[in-house]
Amino acid sequence: MELEVGDAVLCTVDRIVGTVVFVKISKEGEETEGSIVMSEVAPGRIRNIRDYIVPKKKIVCKVLRVSSTGHIDLSLRRVTPKESKEVKERTEEEQSYVKILKSILKEKADEIIERIKTKDNIYDFFRDAKENSEELEIIINKGDAKKILDILRDQKKKKSILKREIHLSGISPNGVNEIKEIFSGIKNAKVKYISGGRYSIEKEADDVKTADSEIRKILEEIE
Repeated sequence: MELEVGDAVLCTVDRIVGTVVFVKISKEGEETEGSIVMSEVAPGRIRNIRDYIVPKKKIVCKVLRVSSTGHIDLSLRRVTPKESKEVKERTEEEQSYVKILKSILKEKADEIIERIKTKDNIYDFFRDAKENSEELEIIINKGDAKKILDILRDQKKKKSILKREIHLSGISPNGVNEIKEIFSGIKNAKVKYISGGRYSIEKEADDVKTADSEIRKILEEIE
């Protein structure tokens, strides 16, 4: 498994020893160990590390350092919600690709997966294969390649949902109605009242990046 500084990776909490969290890093079916010191778990003072992390929990971390001996230092607090969501969705899709290969190729699947990894990561390989099946047909026979592509193309694209919380209040006697009027102009997102001037804006799109961009536009309009 090759990891670089700045990579966001899916981890499973293995154990907590004192103020250090040890995790298992999963990437493309491979697993290795990394660690998170308490100052990289969350910003500010931490009274009880188990308020943030418990064994067996899946978390997304960022690679801070990879030593010459292979030791990997990670950070949880430096991962944004957007990065966490993208890594989890990517991992789910990779697992989906592997399941499809195993359902079609049976005992040959593991060998084919290793051959794919020598060319590219599984996620990007199948993303490209949906547009151009030539490379897939070289590794797998045309008949099985067609079966796999038919399943991939029939899969319903999962939508990404992004939510932002905002605070909005008015000082005029008619403040509540003015706020309602502002929100009435928003037609392409869900707005919900939380409490005391707090509202949430929820946007669904094909991917997180698009949803984030559209919510930003909505916030600009509100301002």
